[in-house]
Amino acid sequence: MRFDRAEFAGTVADLGVFVPIAVALIVSNGLSATAVLLPAALLYIAAGLIYRLPIPVQPLKAFGAIAIAQGLGSNEIAAGALLMGAIFLVLGVSGLLNRVAGFFPKPIIRGVQLSVGLLFLSLAWKLTMTPPAAFADHGQPTWLLAGGGIAVVLAAFLLPRQFVAFALMGITVAAIAFTFHGTLALGPAEMPLPELSAGAFAAAAVALVLPQLPLTFANSCLATADAAKTYFGREGERVTPGRLAMSLGTANLFAGAIGGMPVCHGAGGLTAHYSFGARSGGTPIILGIVLLILAIGFGASLATLLASFPLAVLAGLLALAGILHVALLKDLAHPAHWALAIGVGVAGFIGNLALALVAGLLIWWGAEVILGRQSADRGRD
Repeated sequence: MRFDRAEFAGTVADLGVFVPIAVALIVSNGLSATAVLLPAALLYIAAGLIYRLPIPVQPLKAFGAIAIAQGLGSNEIAAGALLMGAIFLVLGVSGLLNRVAGFFPKPIIRGVQLSVGLLFLSLAWKLTMTPPAAFADHGQPTWLLAGGGIAVVLAAFLLPRQFVAFALMGITVAAIAFTFHGTLALGPAEMPLPELSAGAFAAAAVALVLPQLPLTFANSCLATADAAKTYFGREGERVTPGRLAMSLGTANLFAGAIGGMPVCHGAGGLTAHYSFGARSGGTPIILGIVLLILAIGFGASLATLLASFPLAVLAGLLALAGILHVALLKDLAHPAHWALAIGVGVAGFIGNLALALVAGLLIWWGAEVILGRQSADRGRD
């Protein structure tokens, strides 16, 4: 476990997904700011202690996007979080997820990671082209936001990443201090408990849980475990799909109980943390402590503070994580593997990830059966 300069630098890398969804759920959907950050803070600390690697914590992306777009309230969001928590806790504890993971070959996992990388790039584009109204600088010219995001990406590739990380920290603190107006209220925000009903669970199951399940299964569990092994070798072997399902499942049961933001792990977040220097559980523990302080110490002012986060920095971090995540495909050697990974990734991005996974598996195992029969026929000849 390390708490050095590299681990601190790694903390800034994955905020591009976290901050926009958190702000929207607080401002647009009426969630308590303290309840939004508290599950993420505790899961970050737990992930650092359990996995001893920079395993990220992110909002449930499809879940959050749908909840924001449809204006769903805290009761439906809480019901969805409880359903997600129960499903993945059972999958993890039963060992079923680890057994199922063995059926997914590397090209399909890389396809999932490609899909997530494309999603990050798409989110970065939307942040600059159609900035969310909840952010303080949403009225800035598009060219300024896009130029700032491109500058972040170029700086990350041309300059030492740790220098870039600390420079972005300074820019962010200055931007928040400059745009924040009003009195800084201390203490947590109120956390009204959700009112759960059969109707809330039914609405959440159809609108939120079903679209999110394949993404959480594929990205939060399978792809994150694969990325951990890719980056950390034998150390990454303790990051299994089943353990990831248990940790995110437990966190979502807590999030649902207090009316907070549903959370998960994510391969894109791991790539982001790693690219900025994170190599141990120190990064998630640092982030967890910071979020815990914000949730409890500044929850009453958190909506305004987070809304002052510079959009150009968020877009740049998202784009960088997306580019680096797409680059994971470079270890595929066979052209057919590249074709399958790109097919699954693009289909999952523009269409339905669950259908893309099923189609990819049918193609892979169908080819295995055909090639196996051809090999057997040659042997008999």
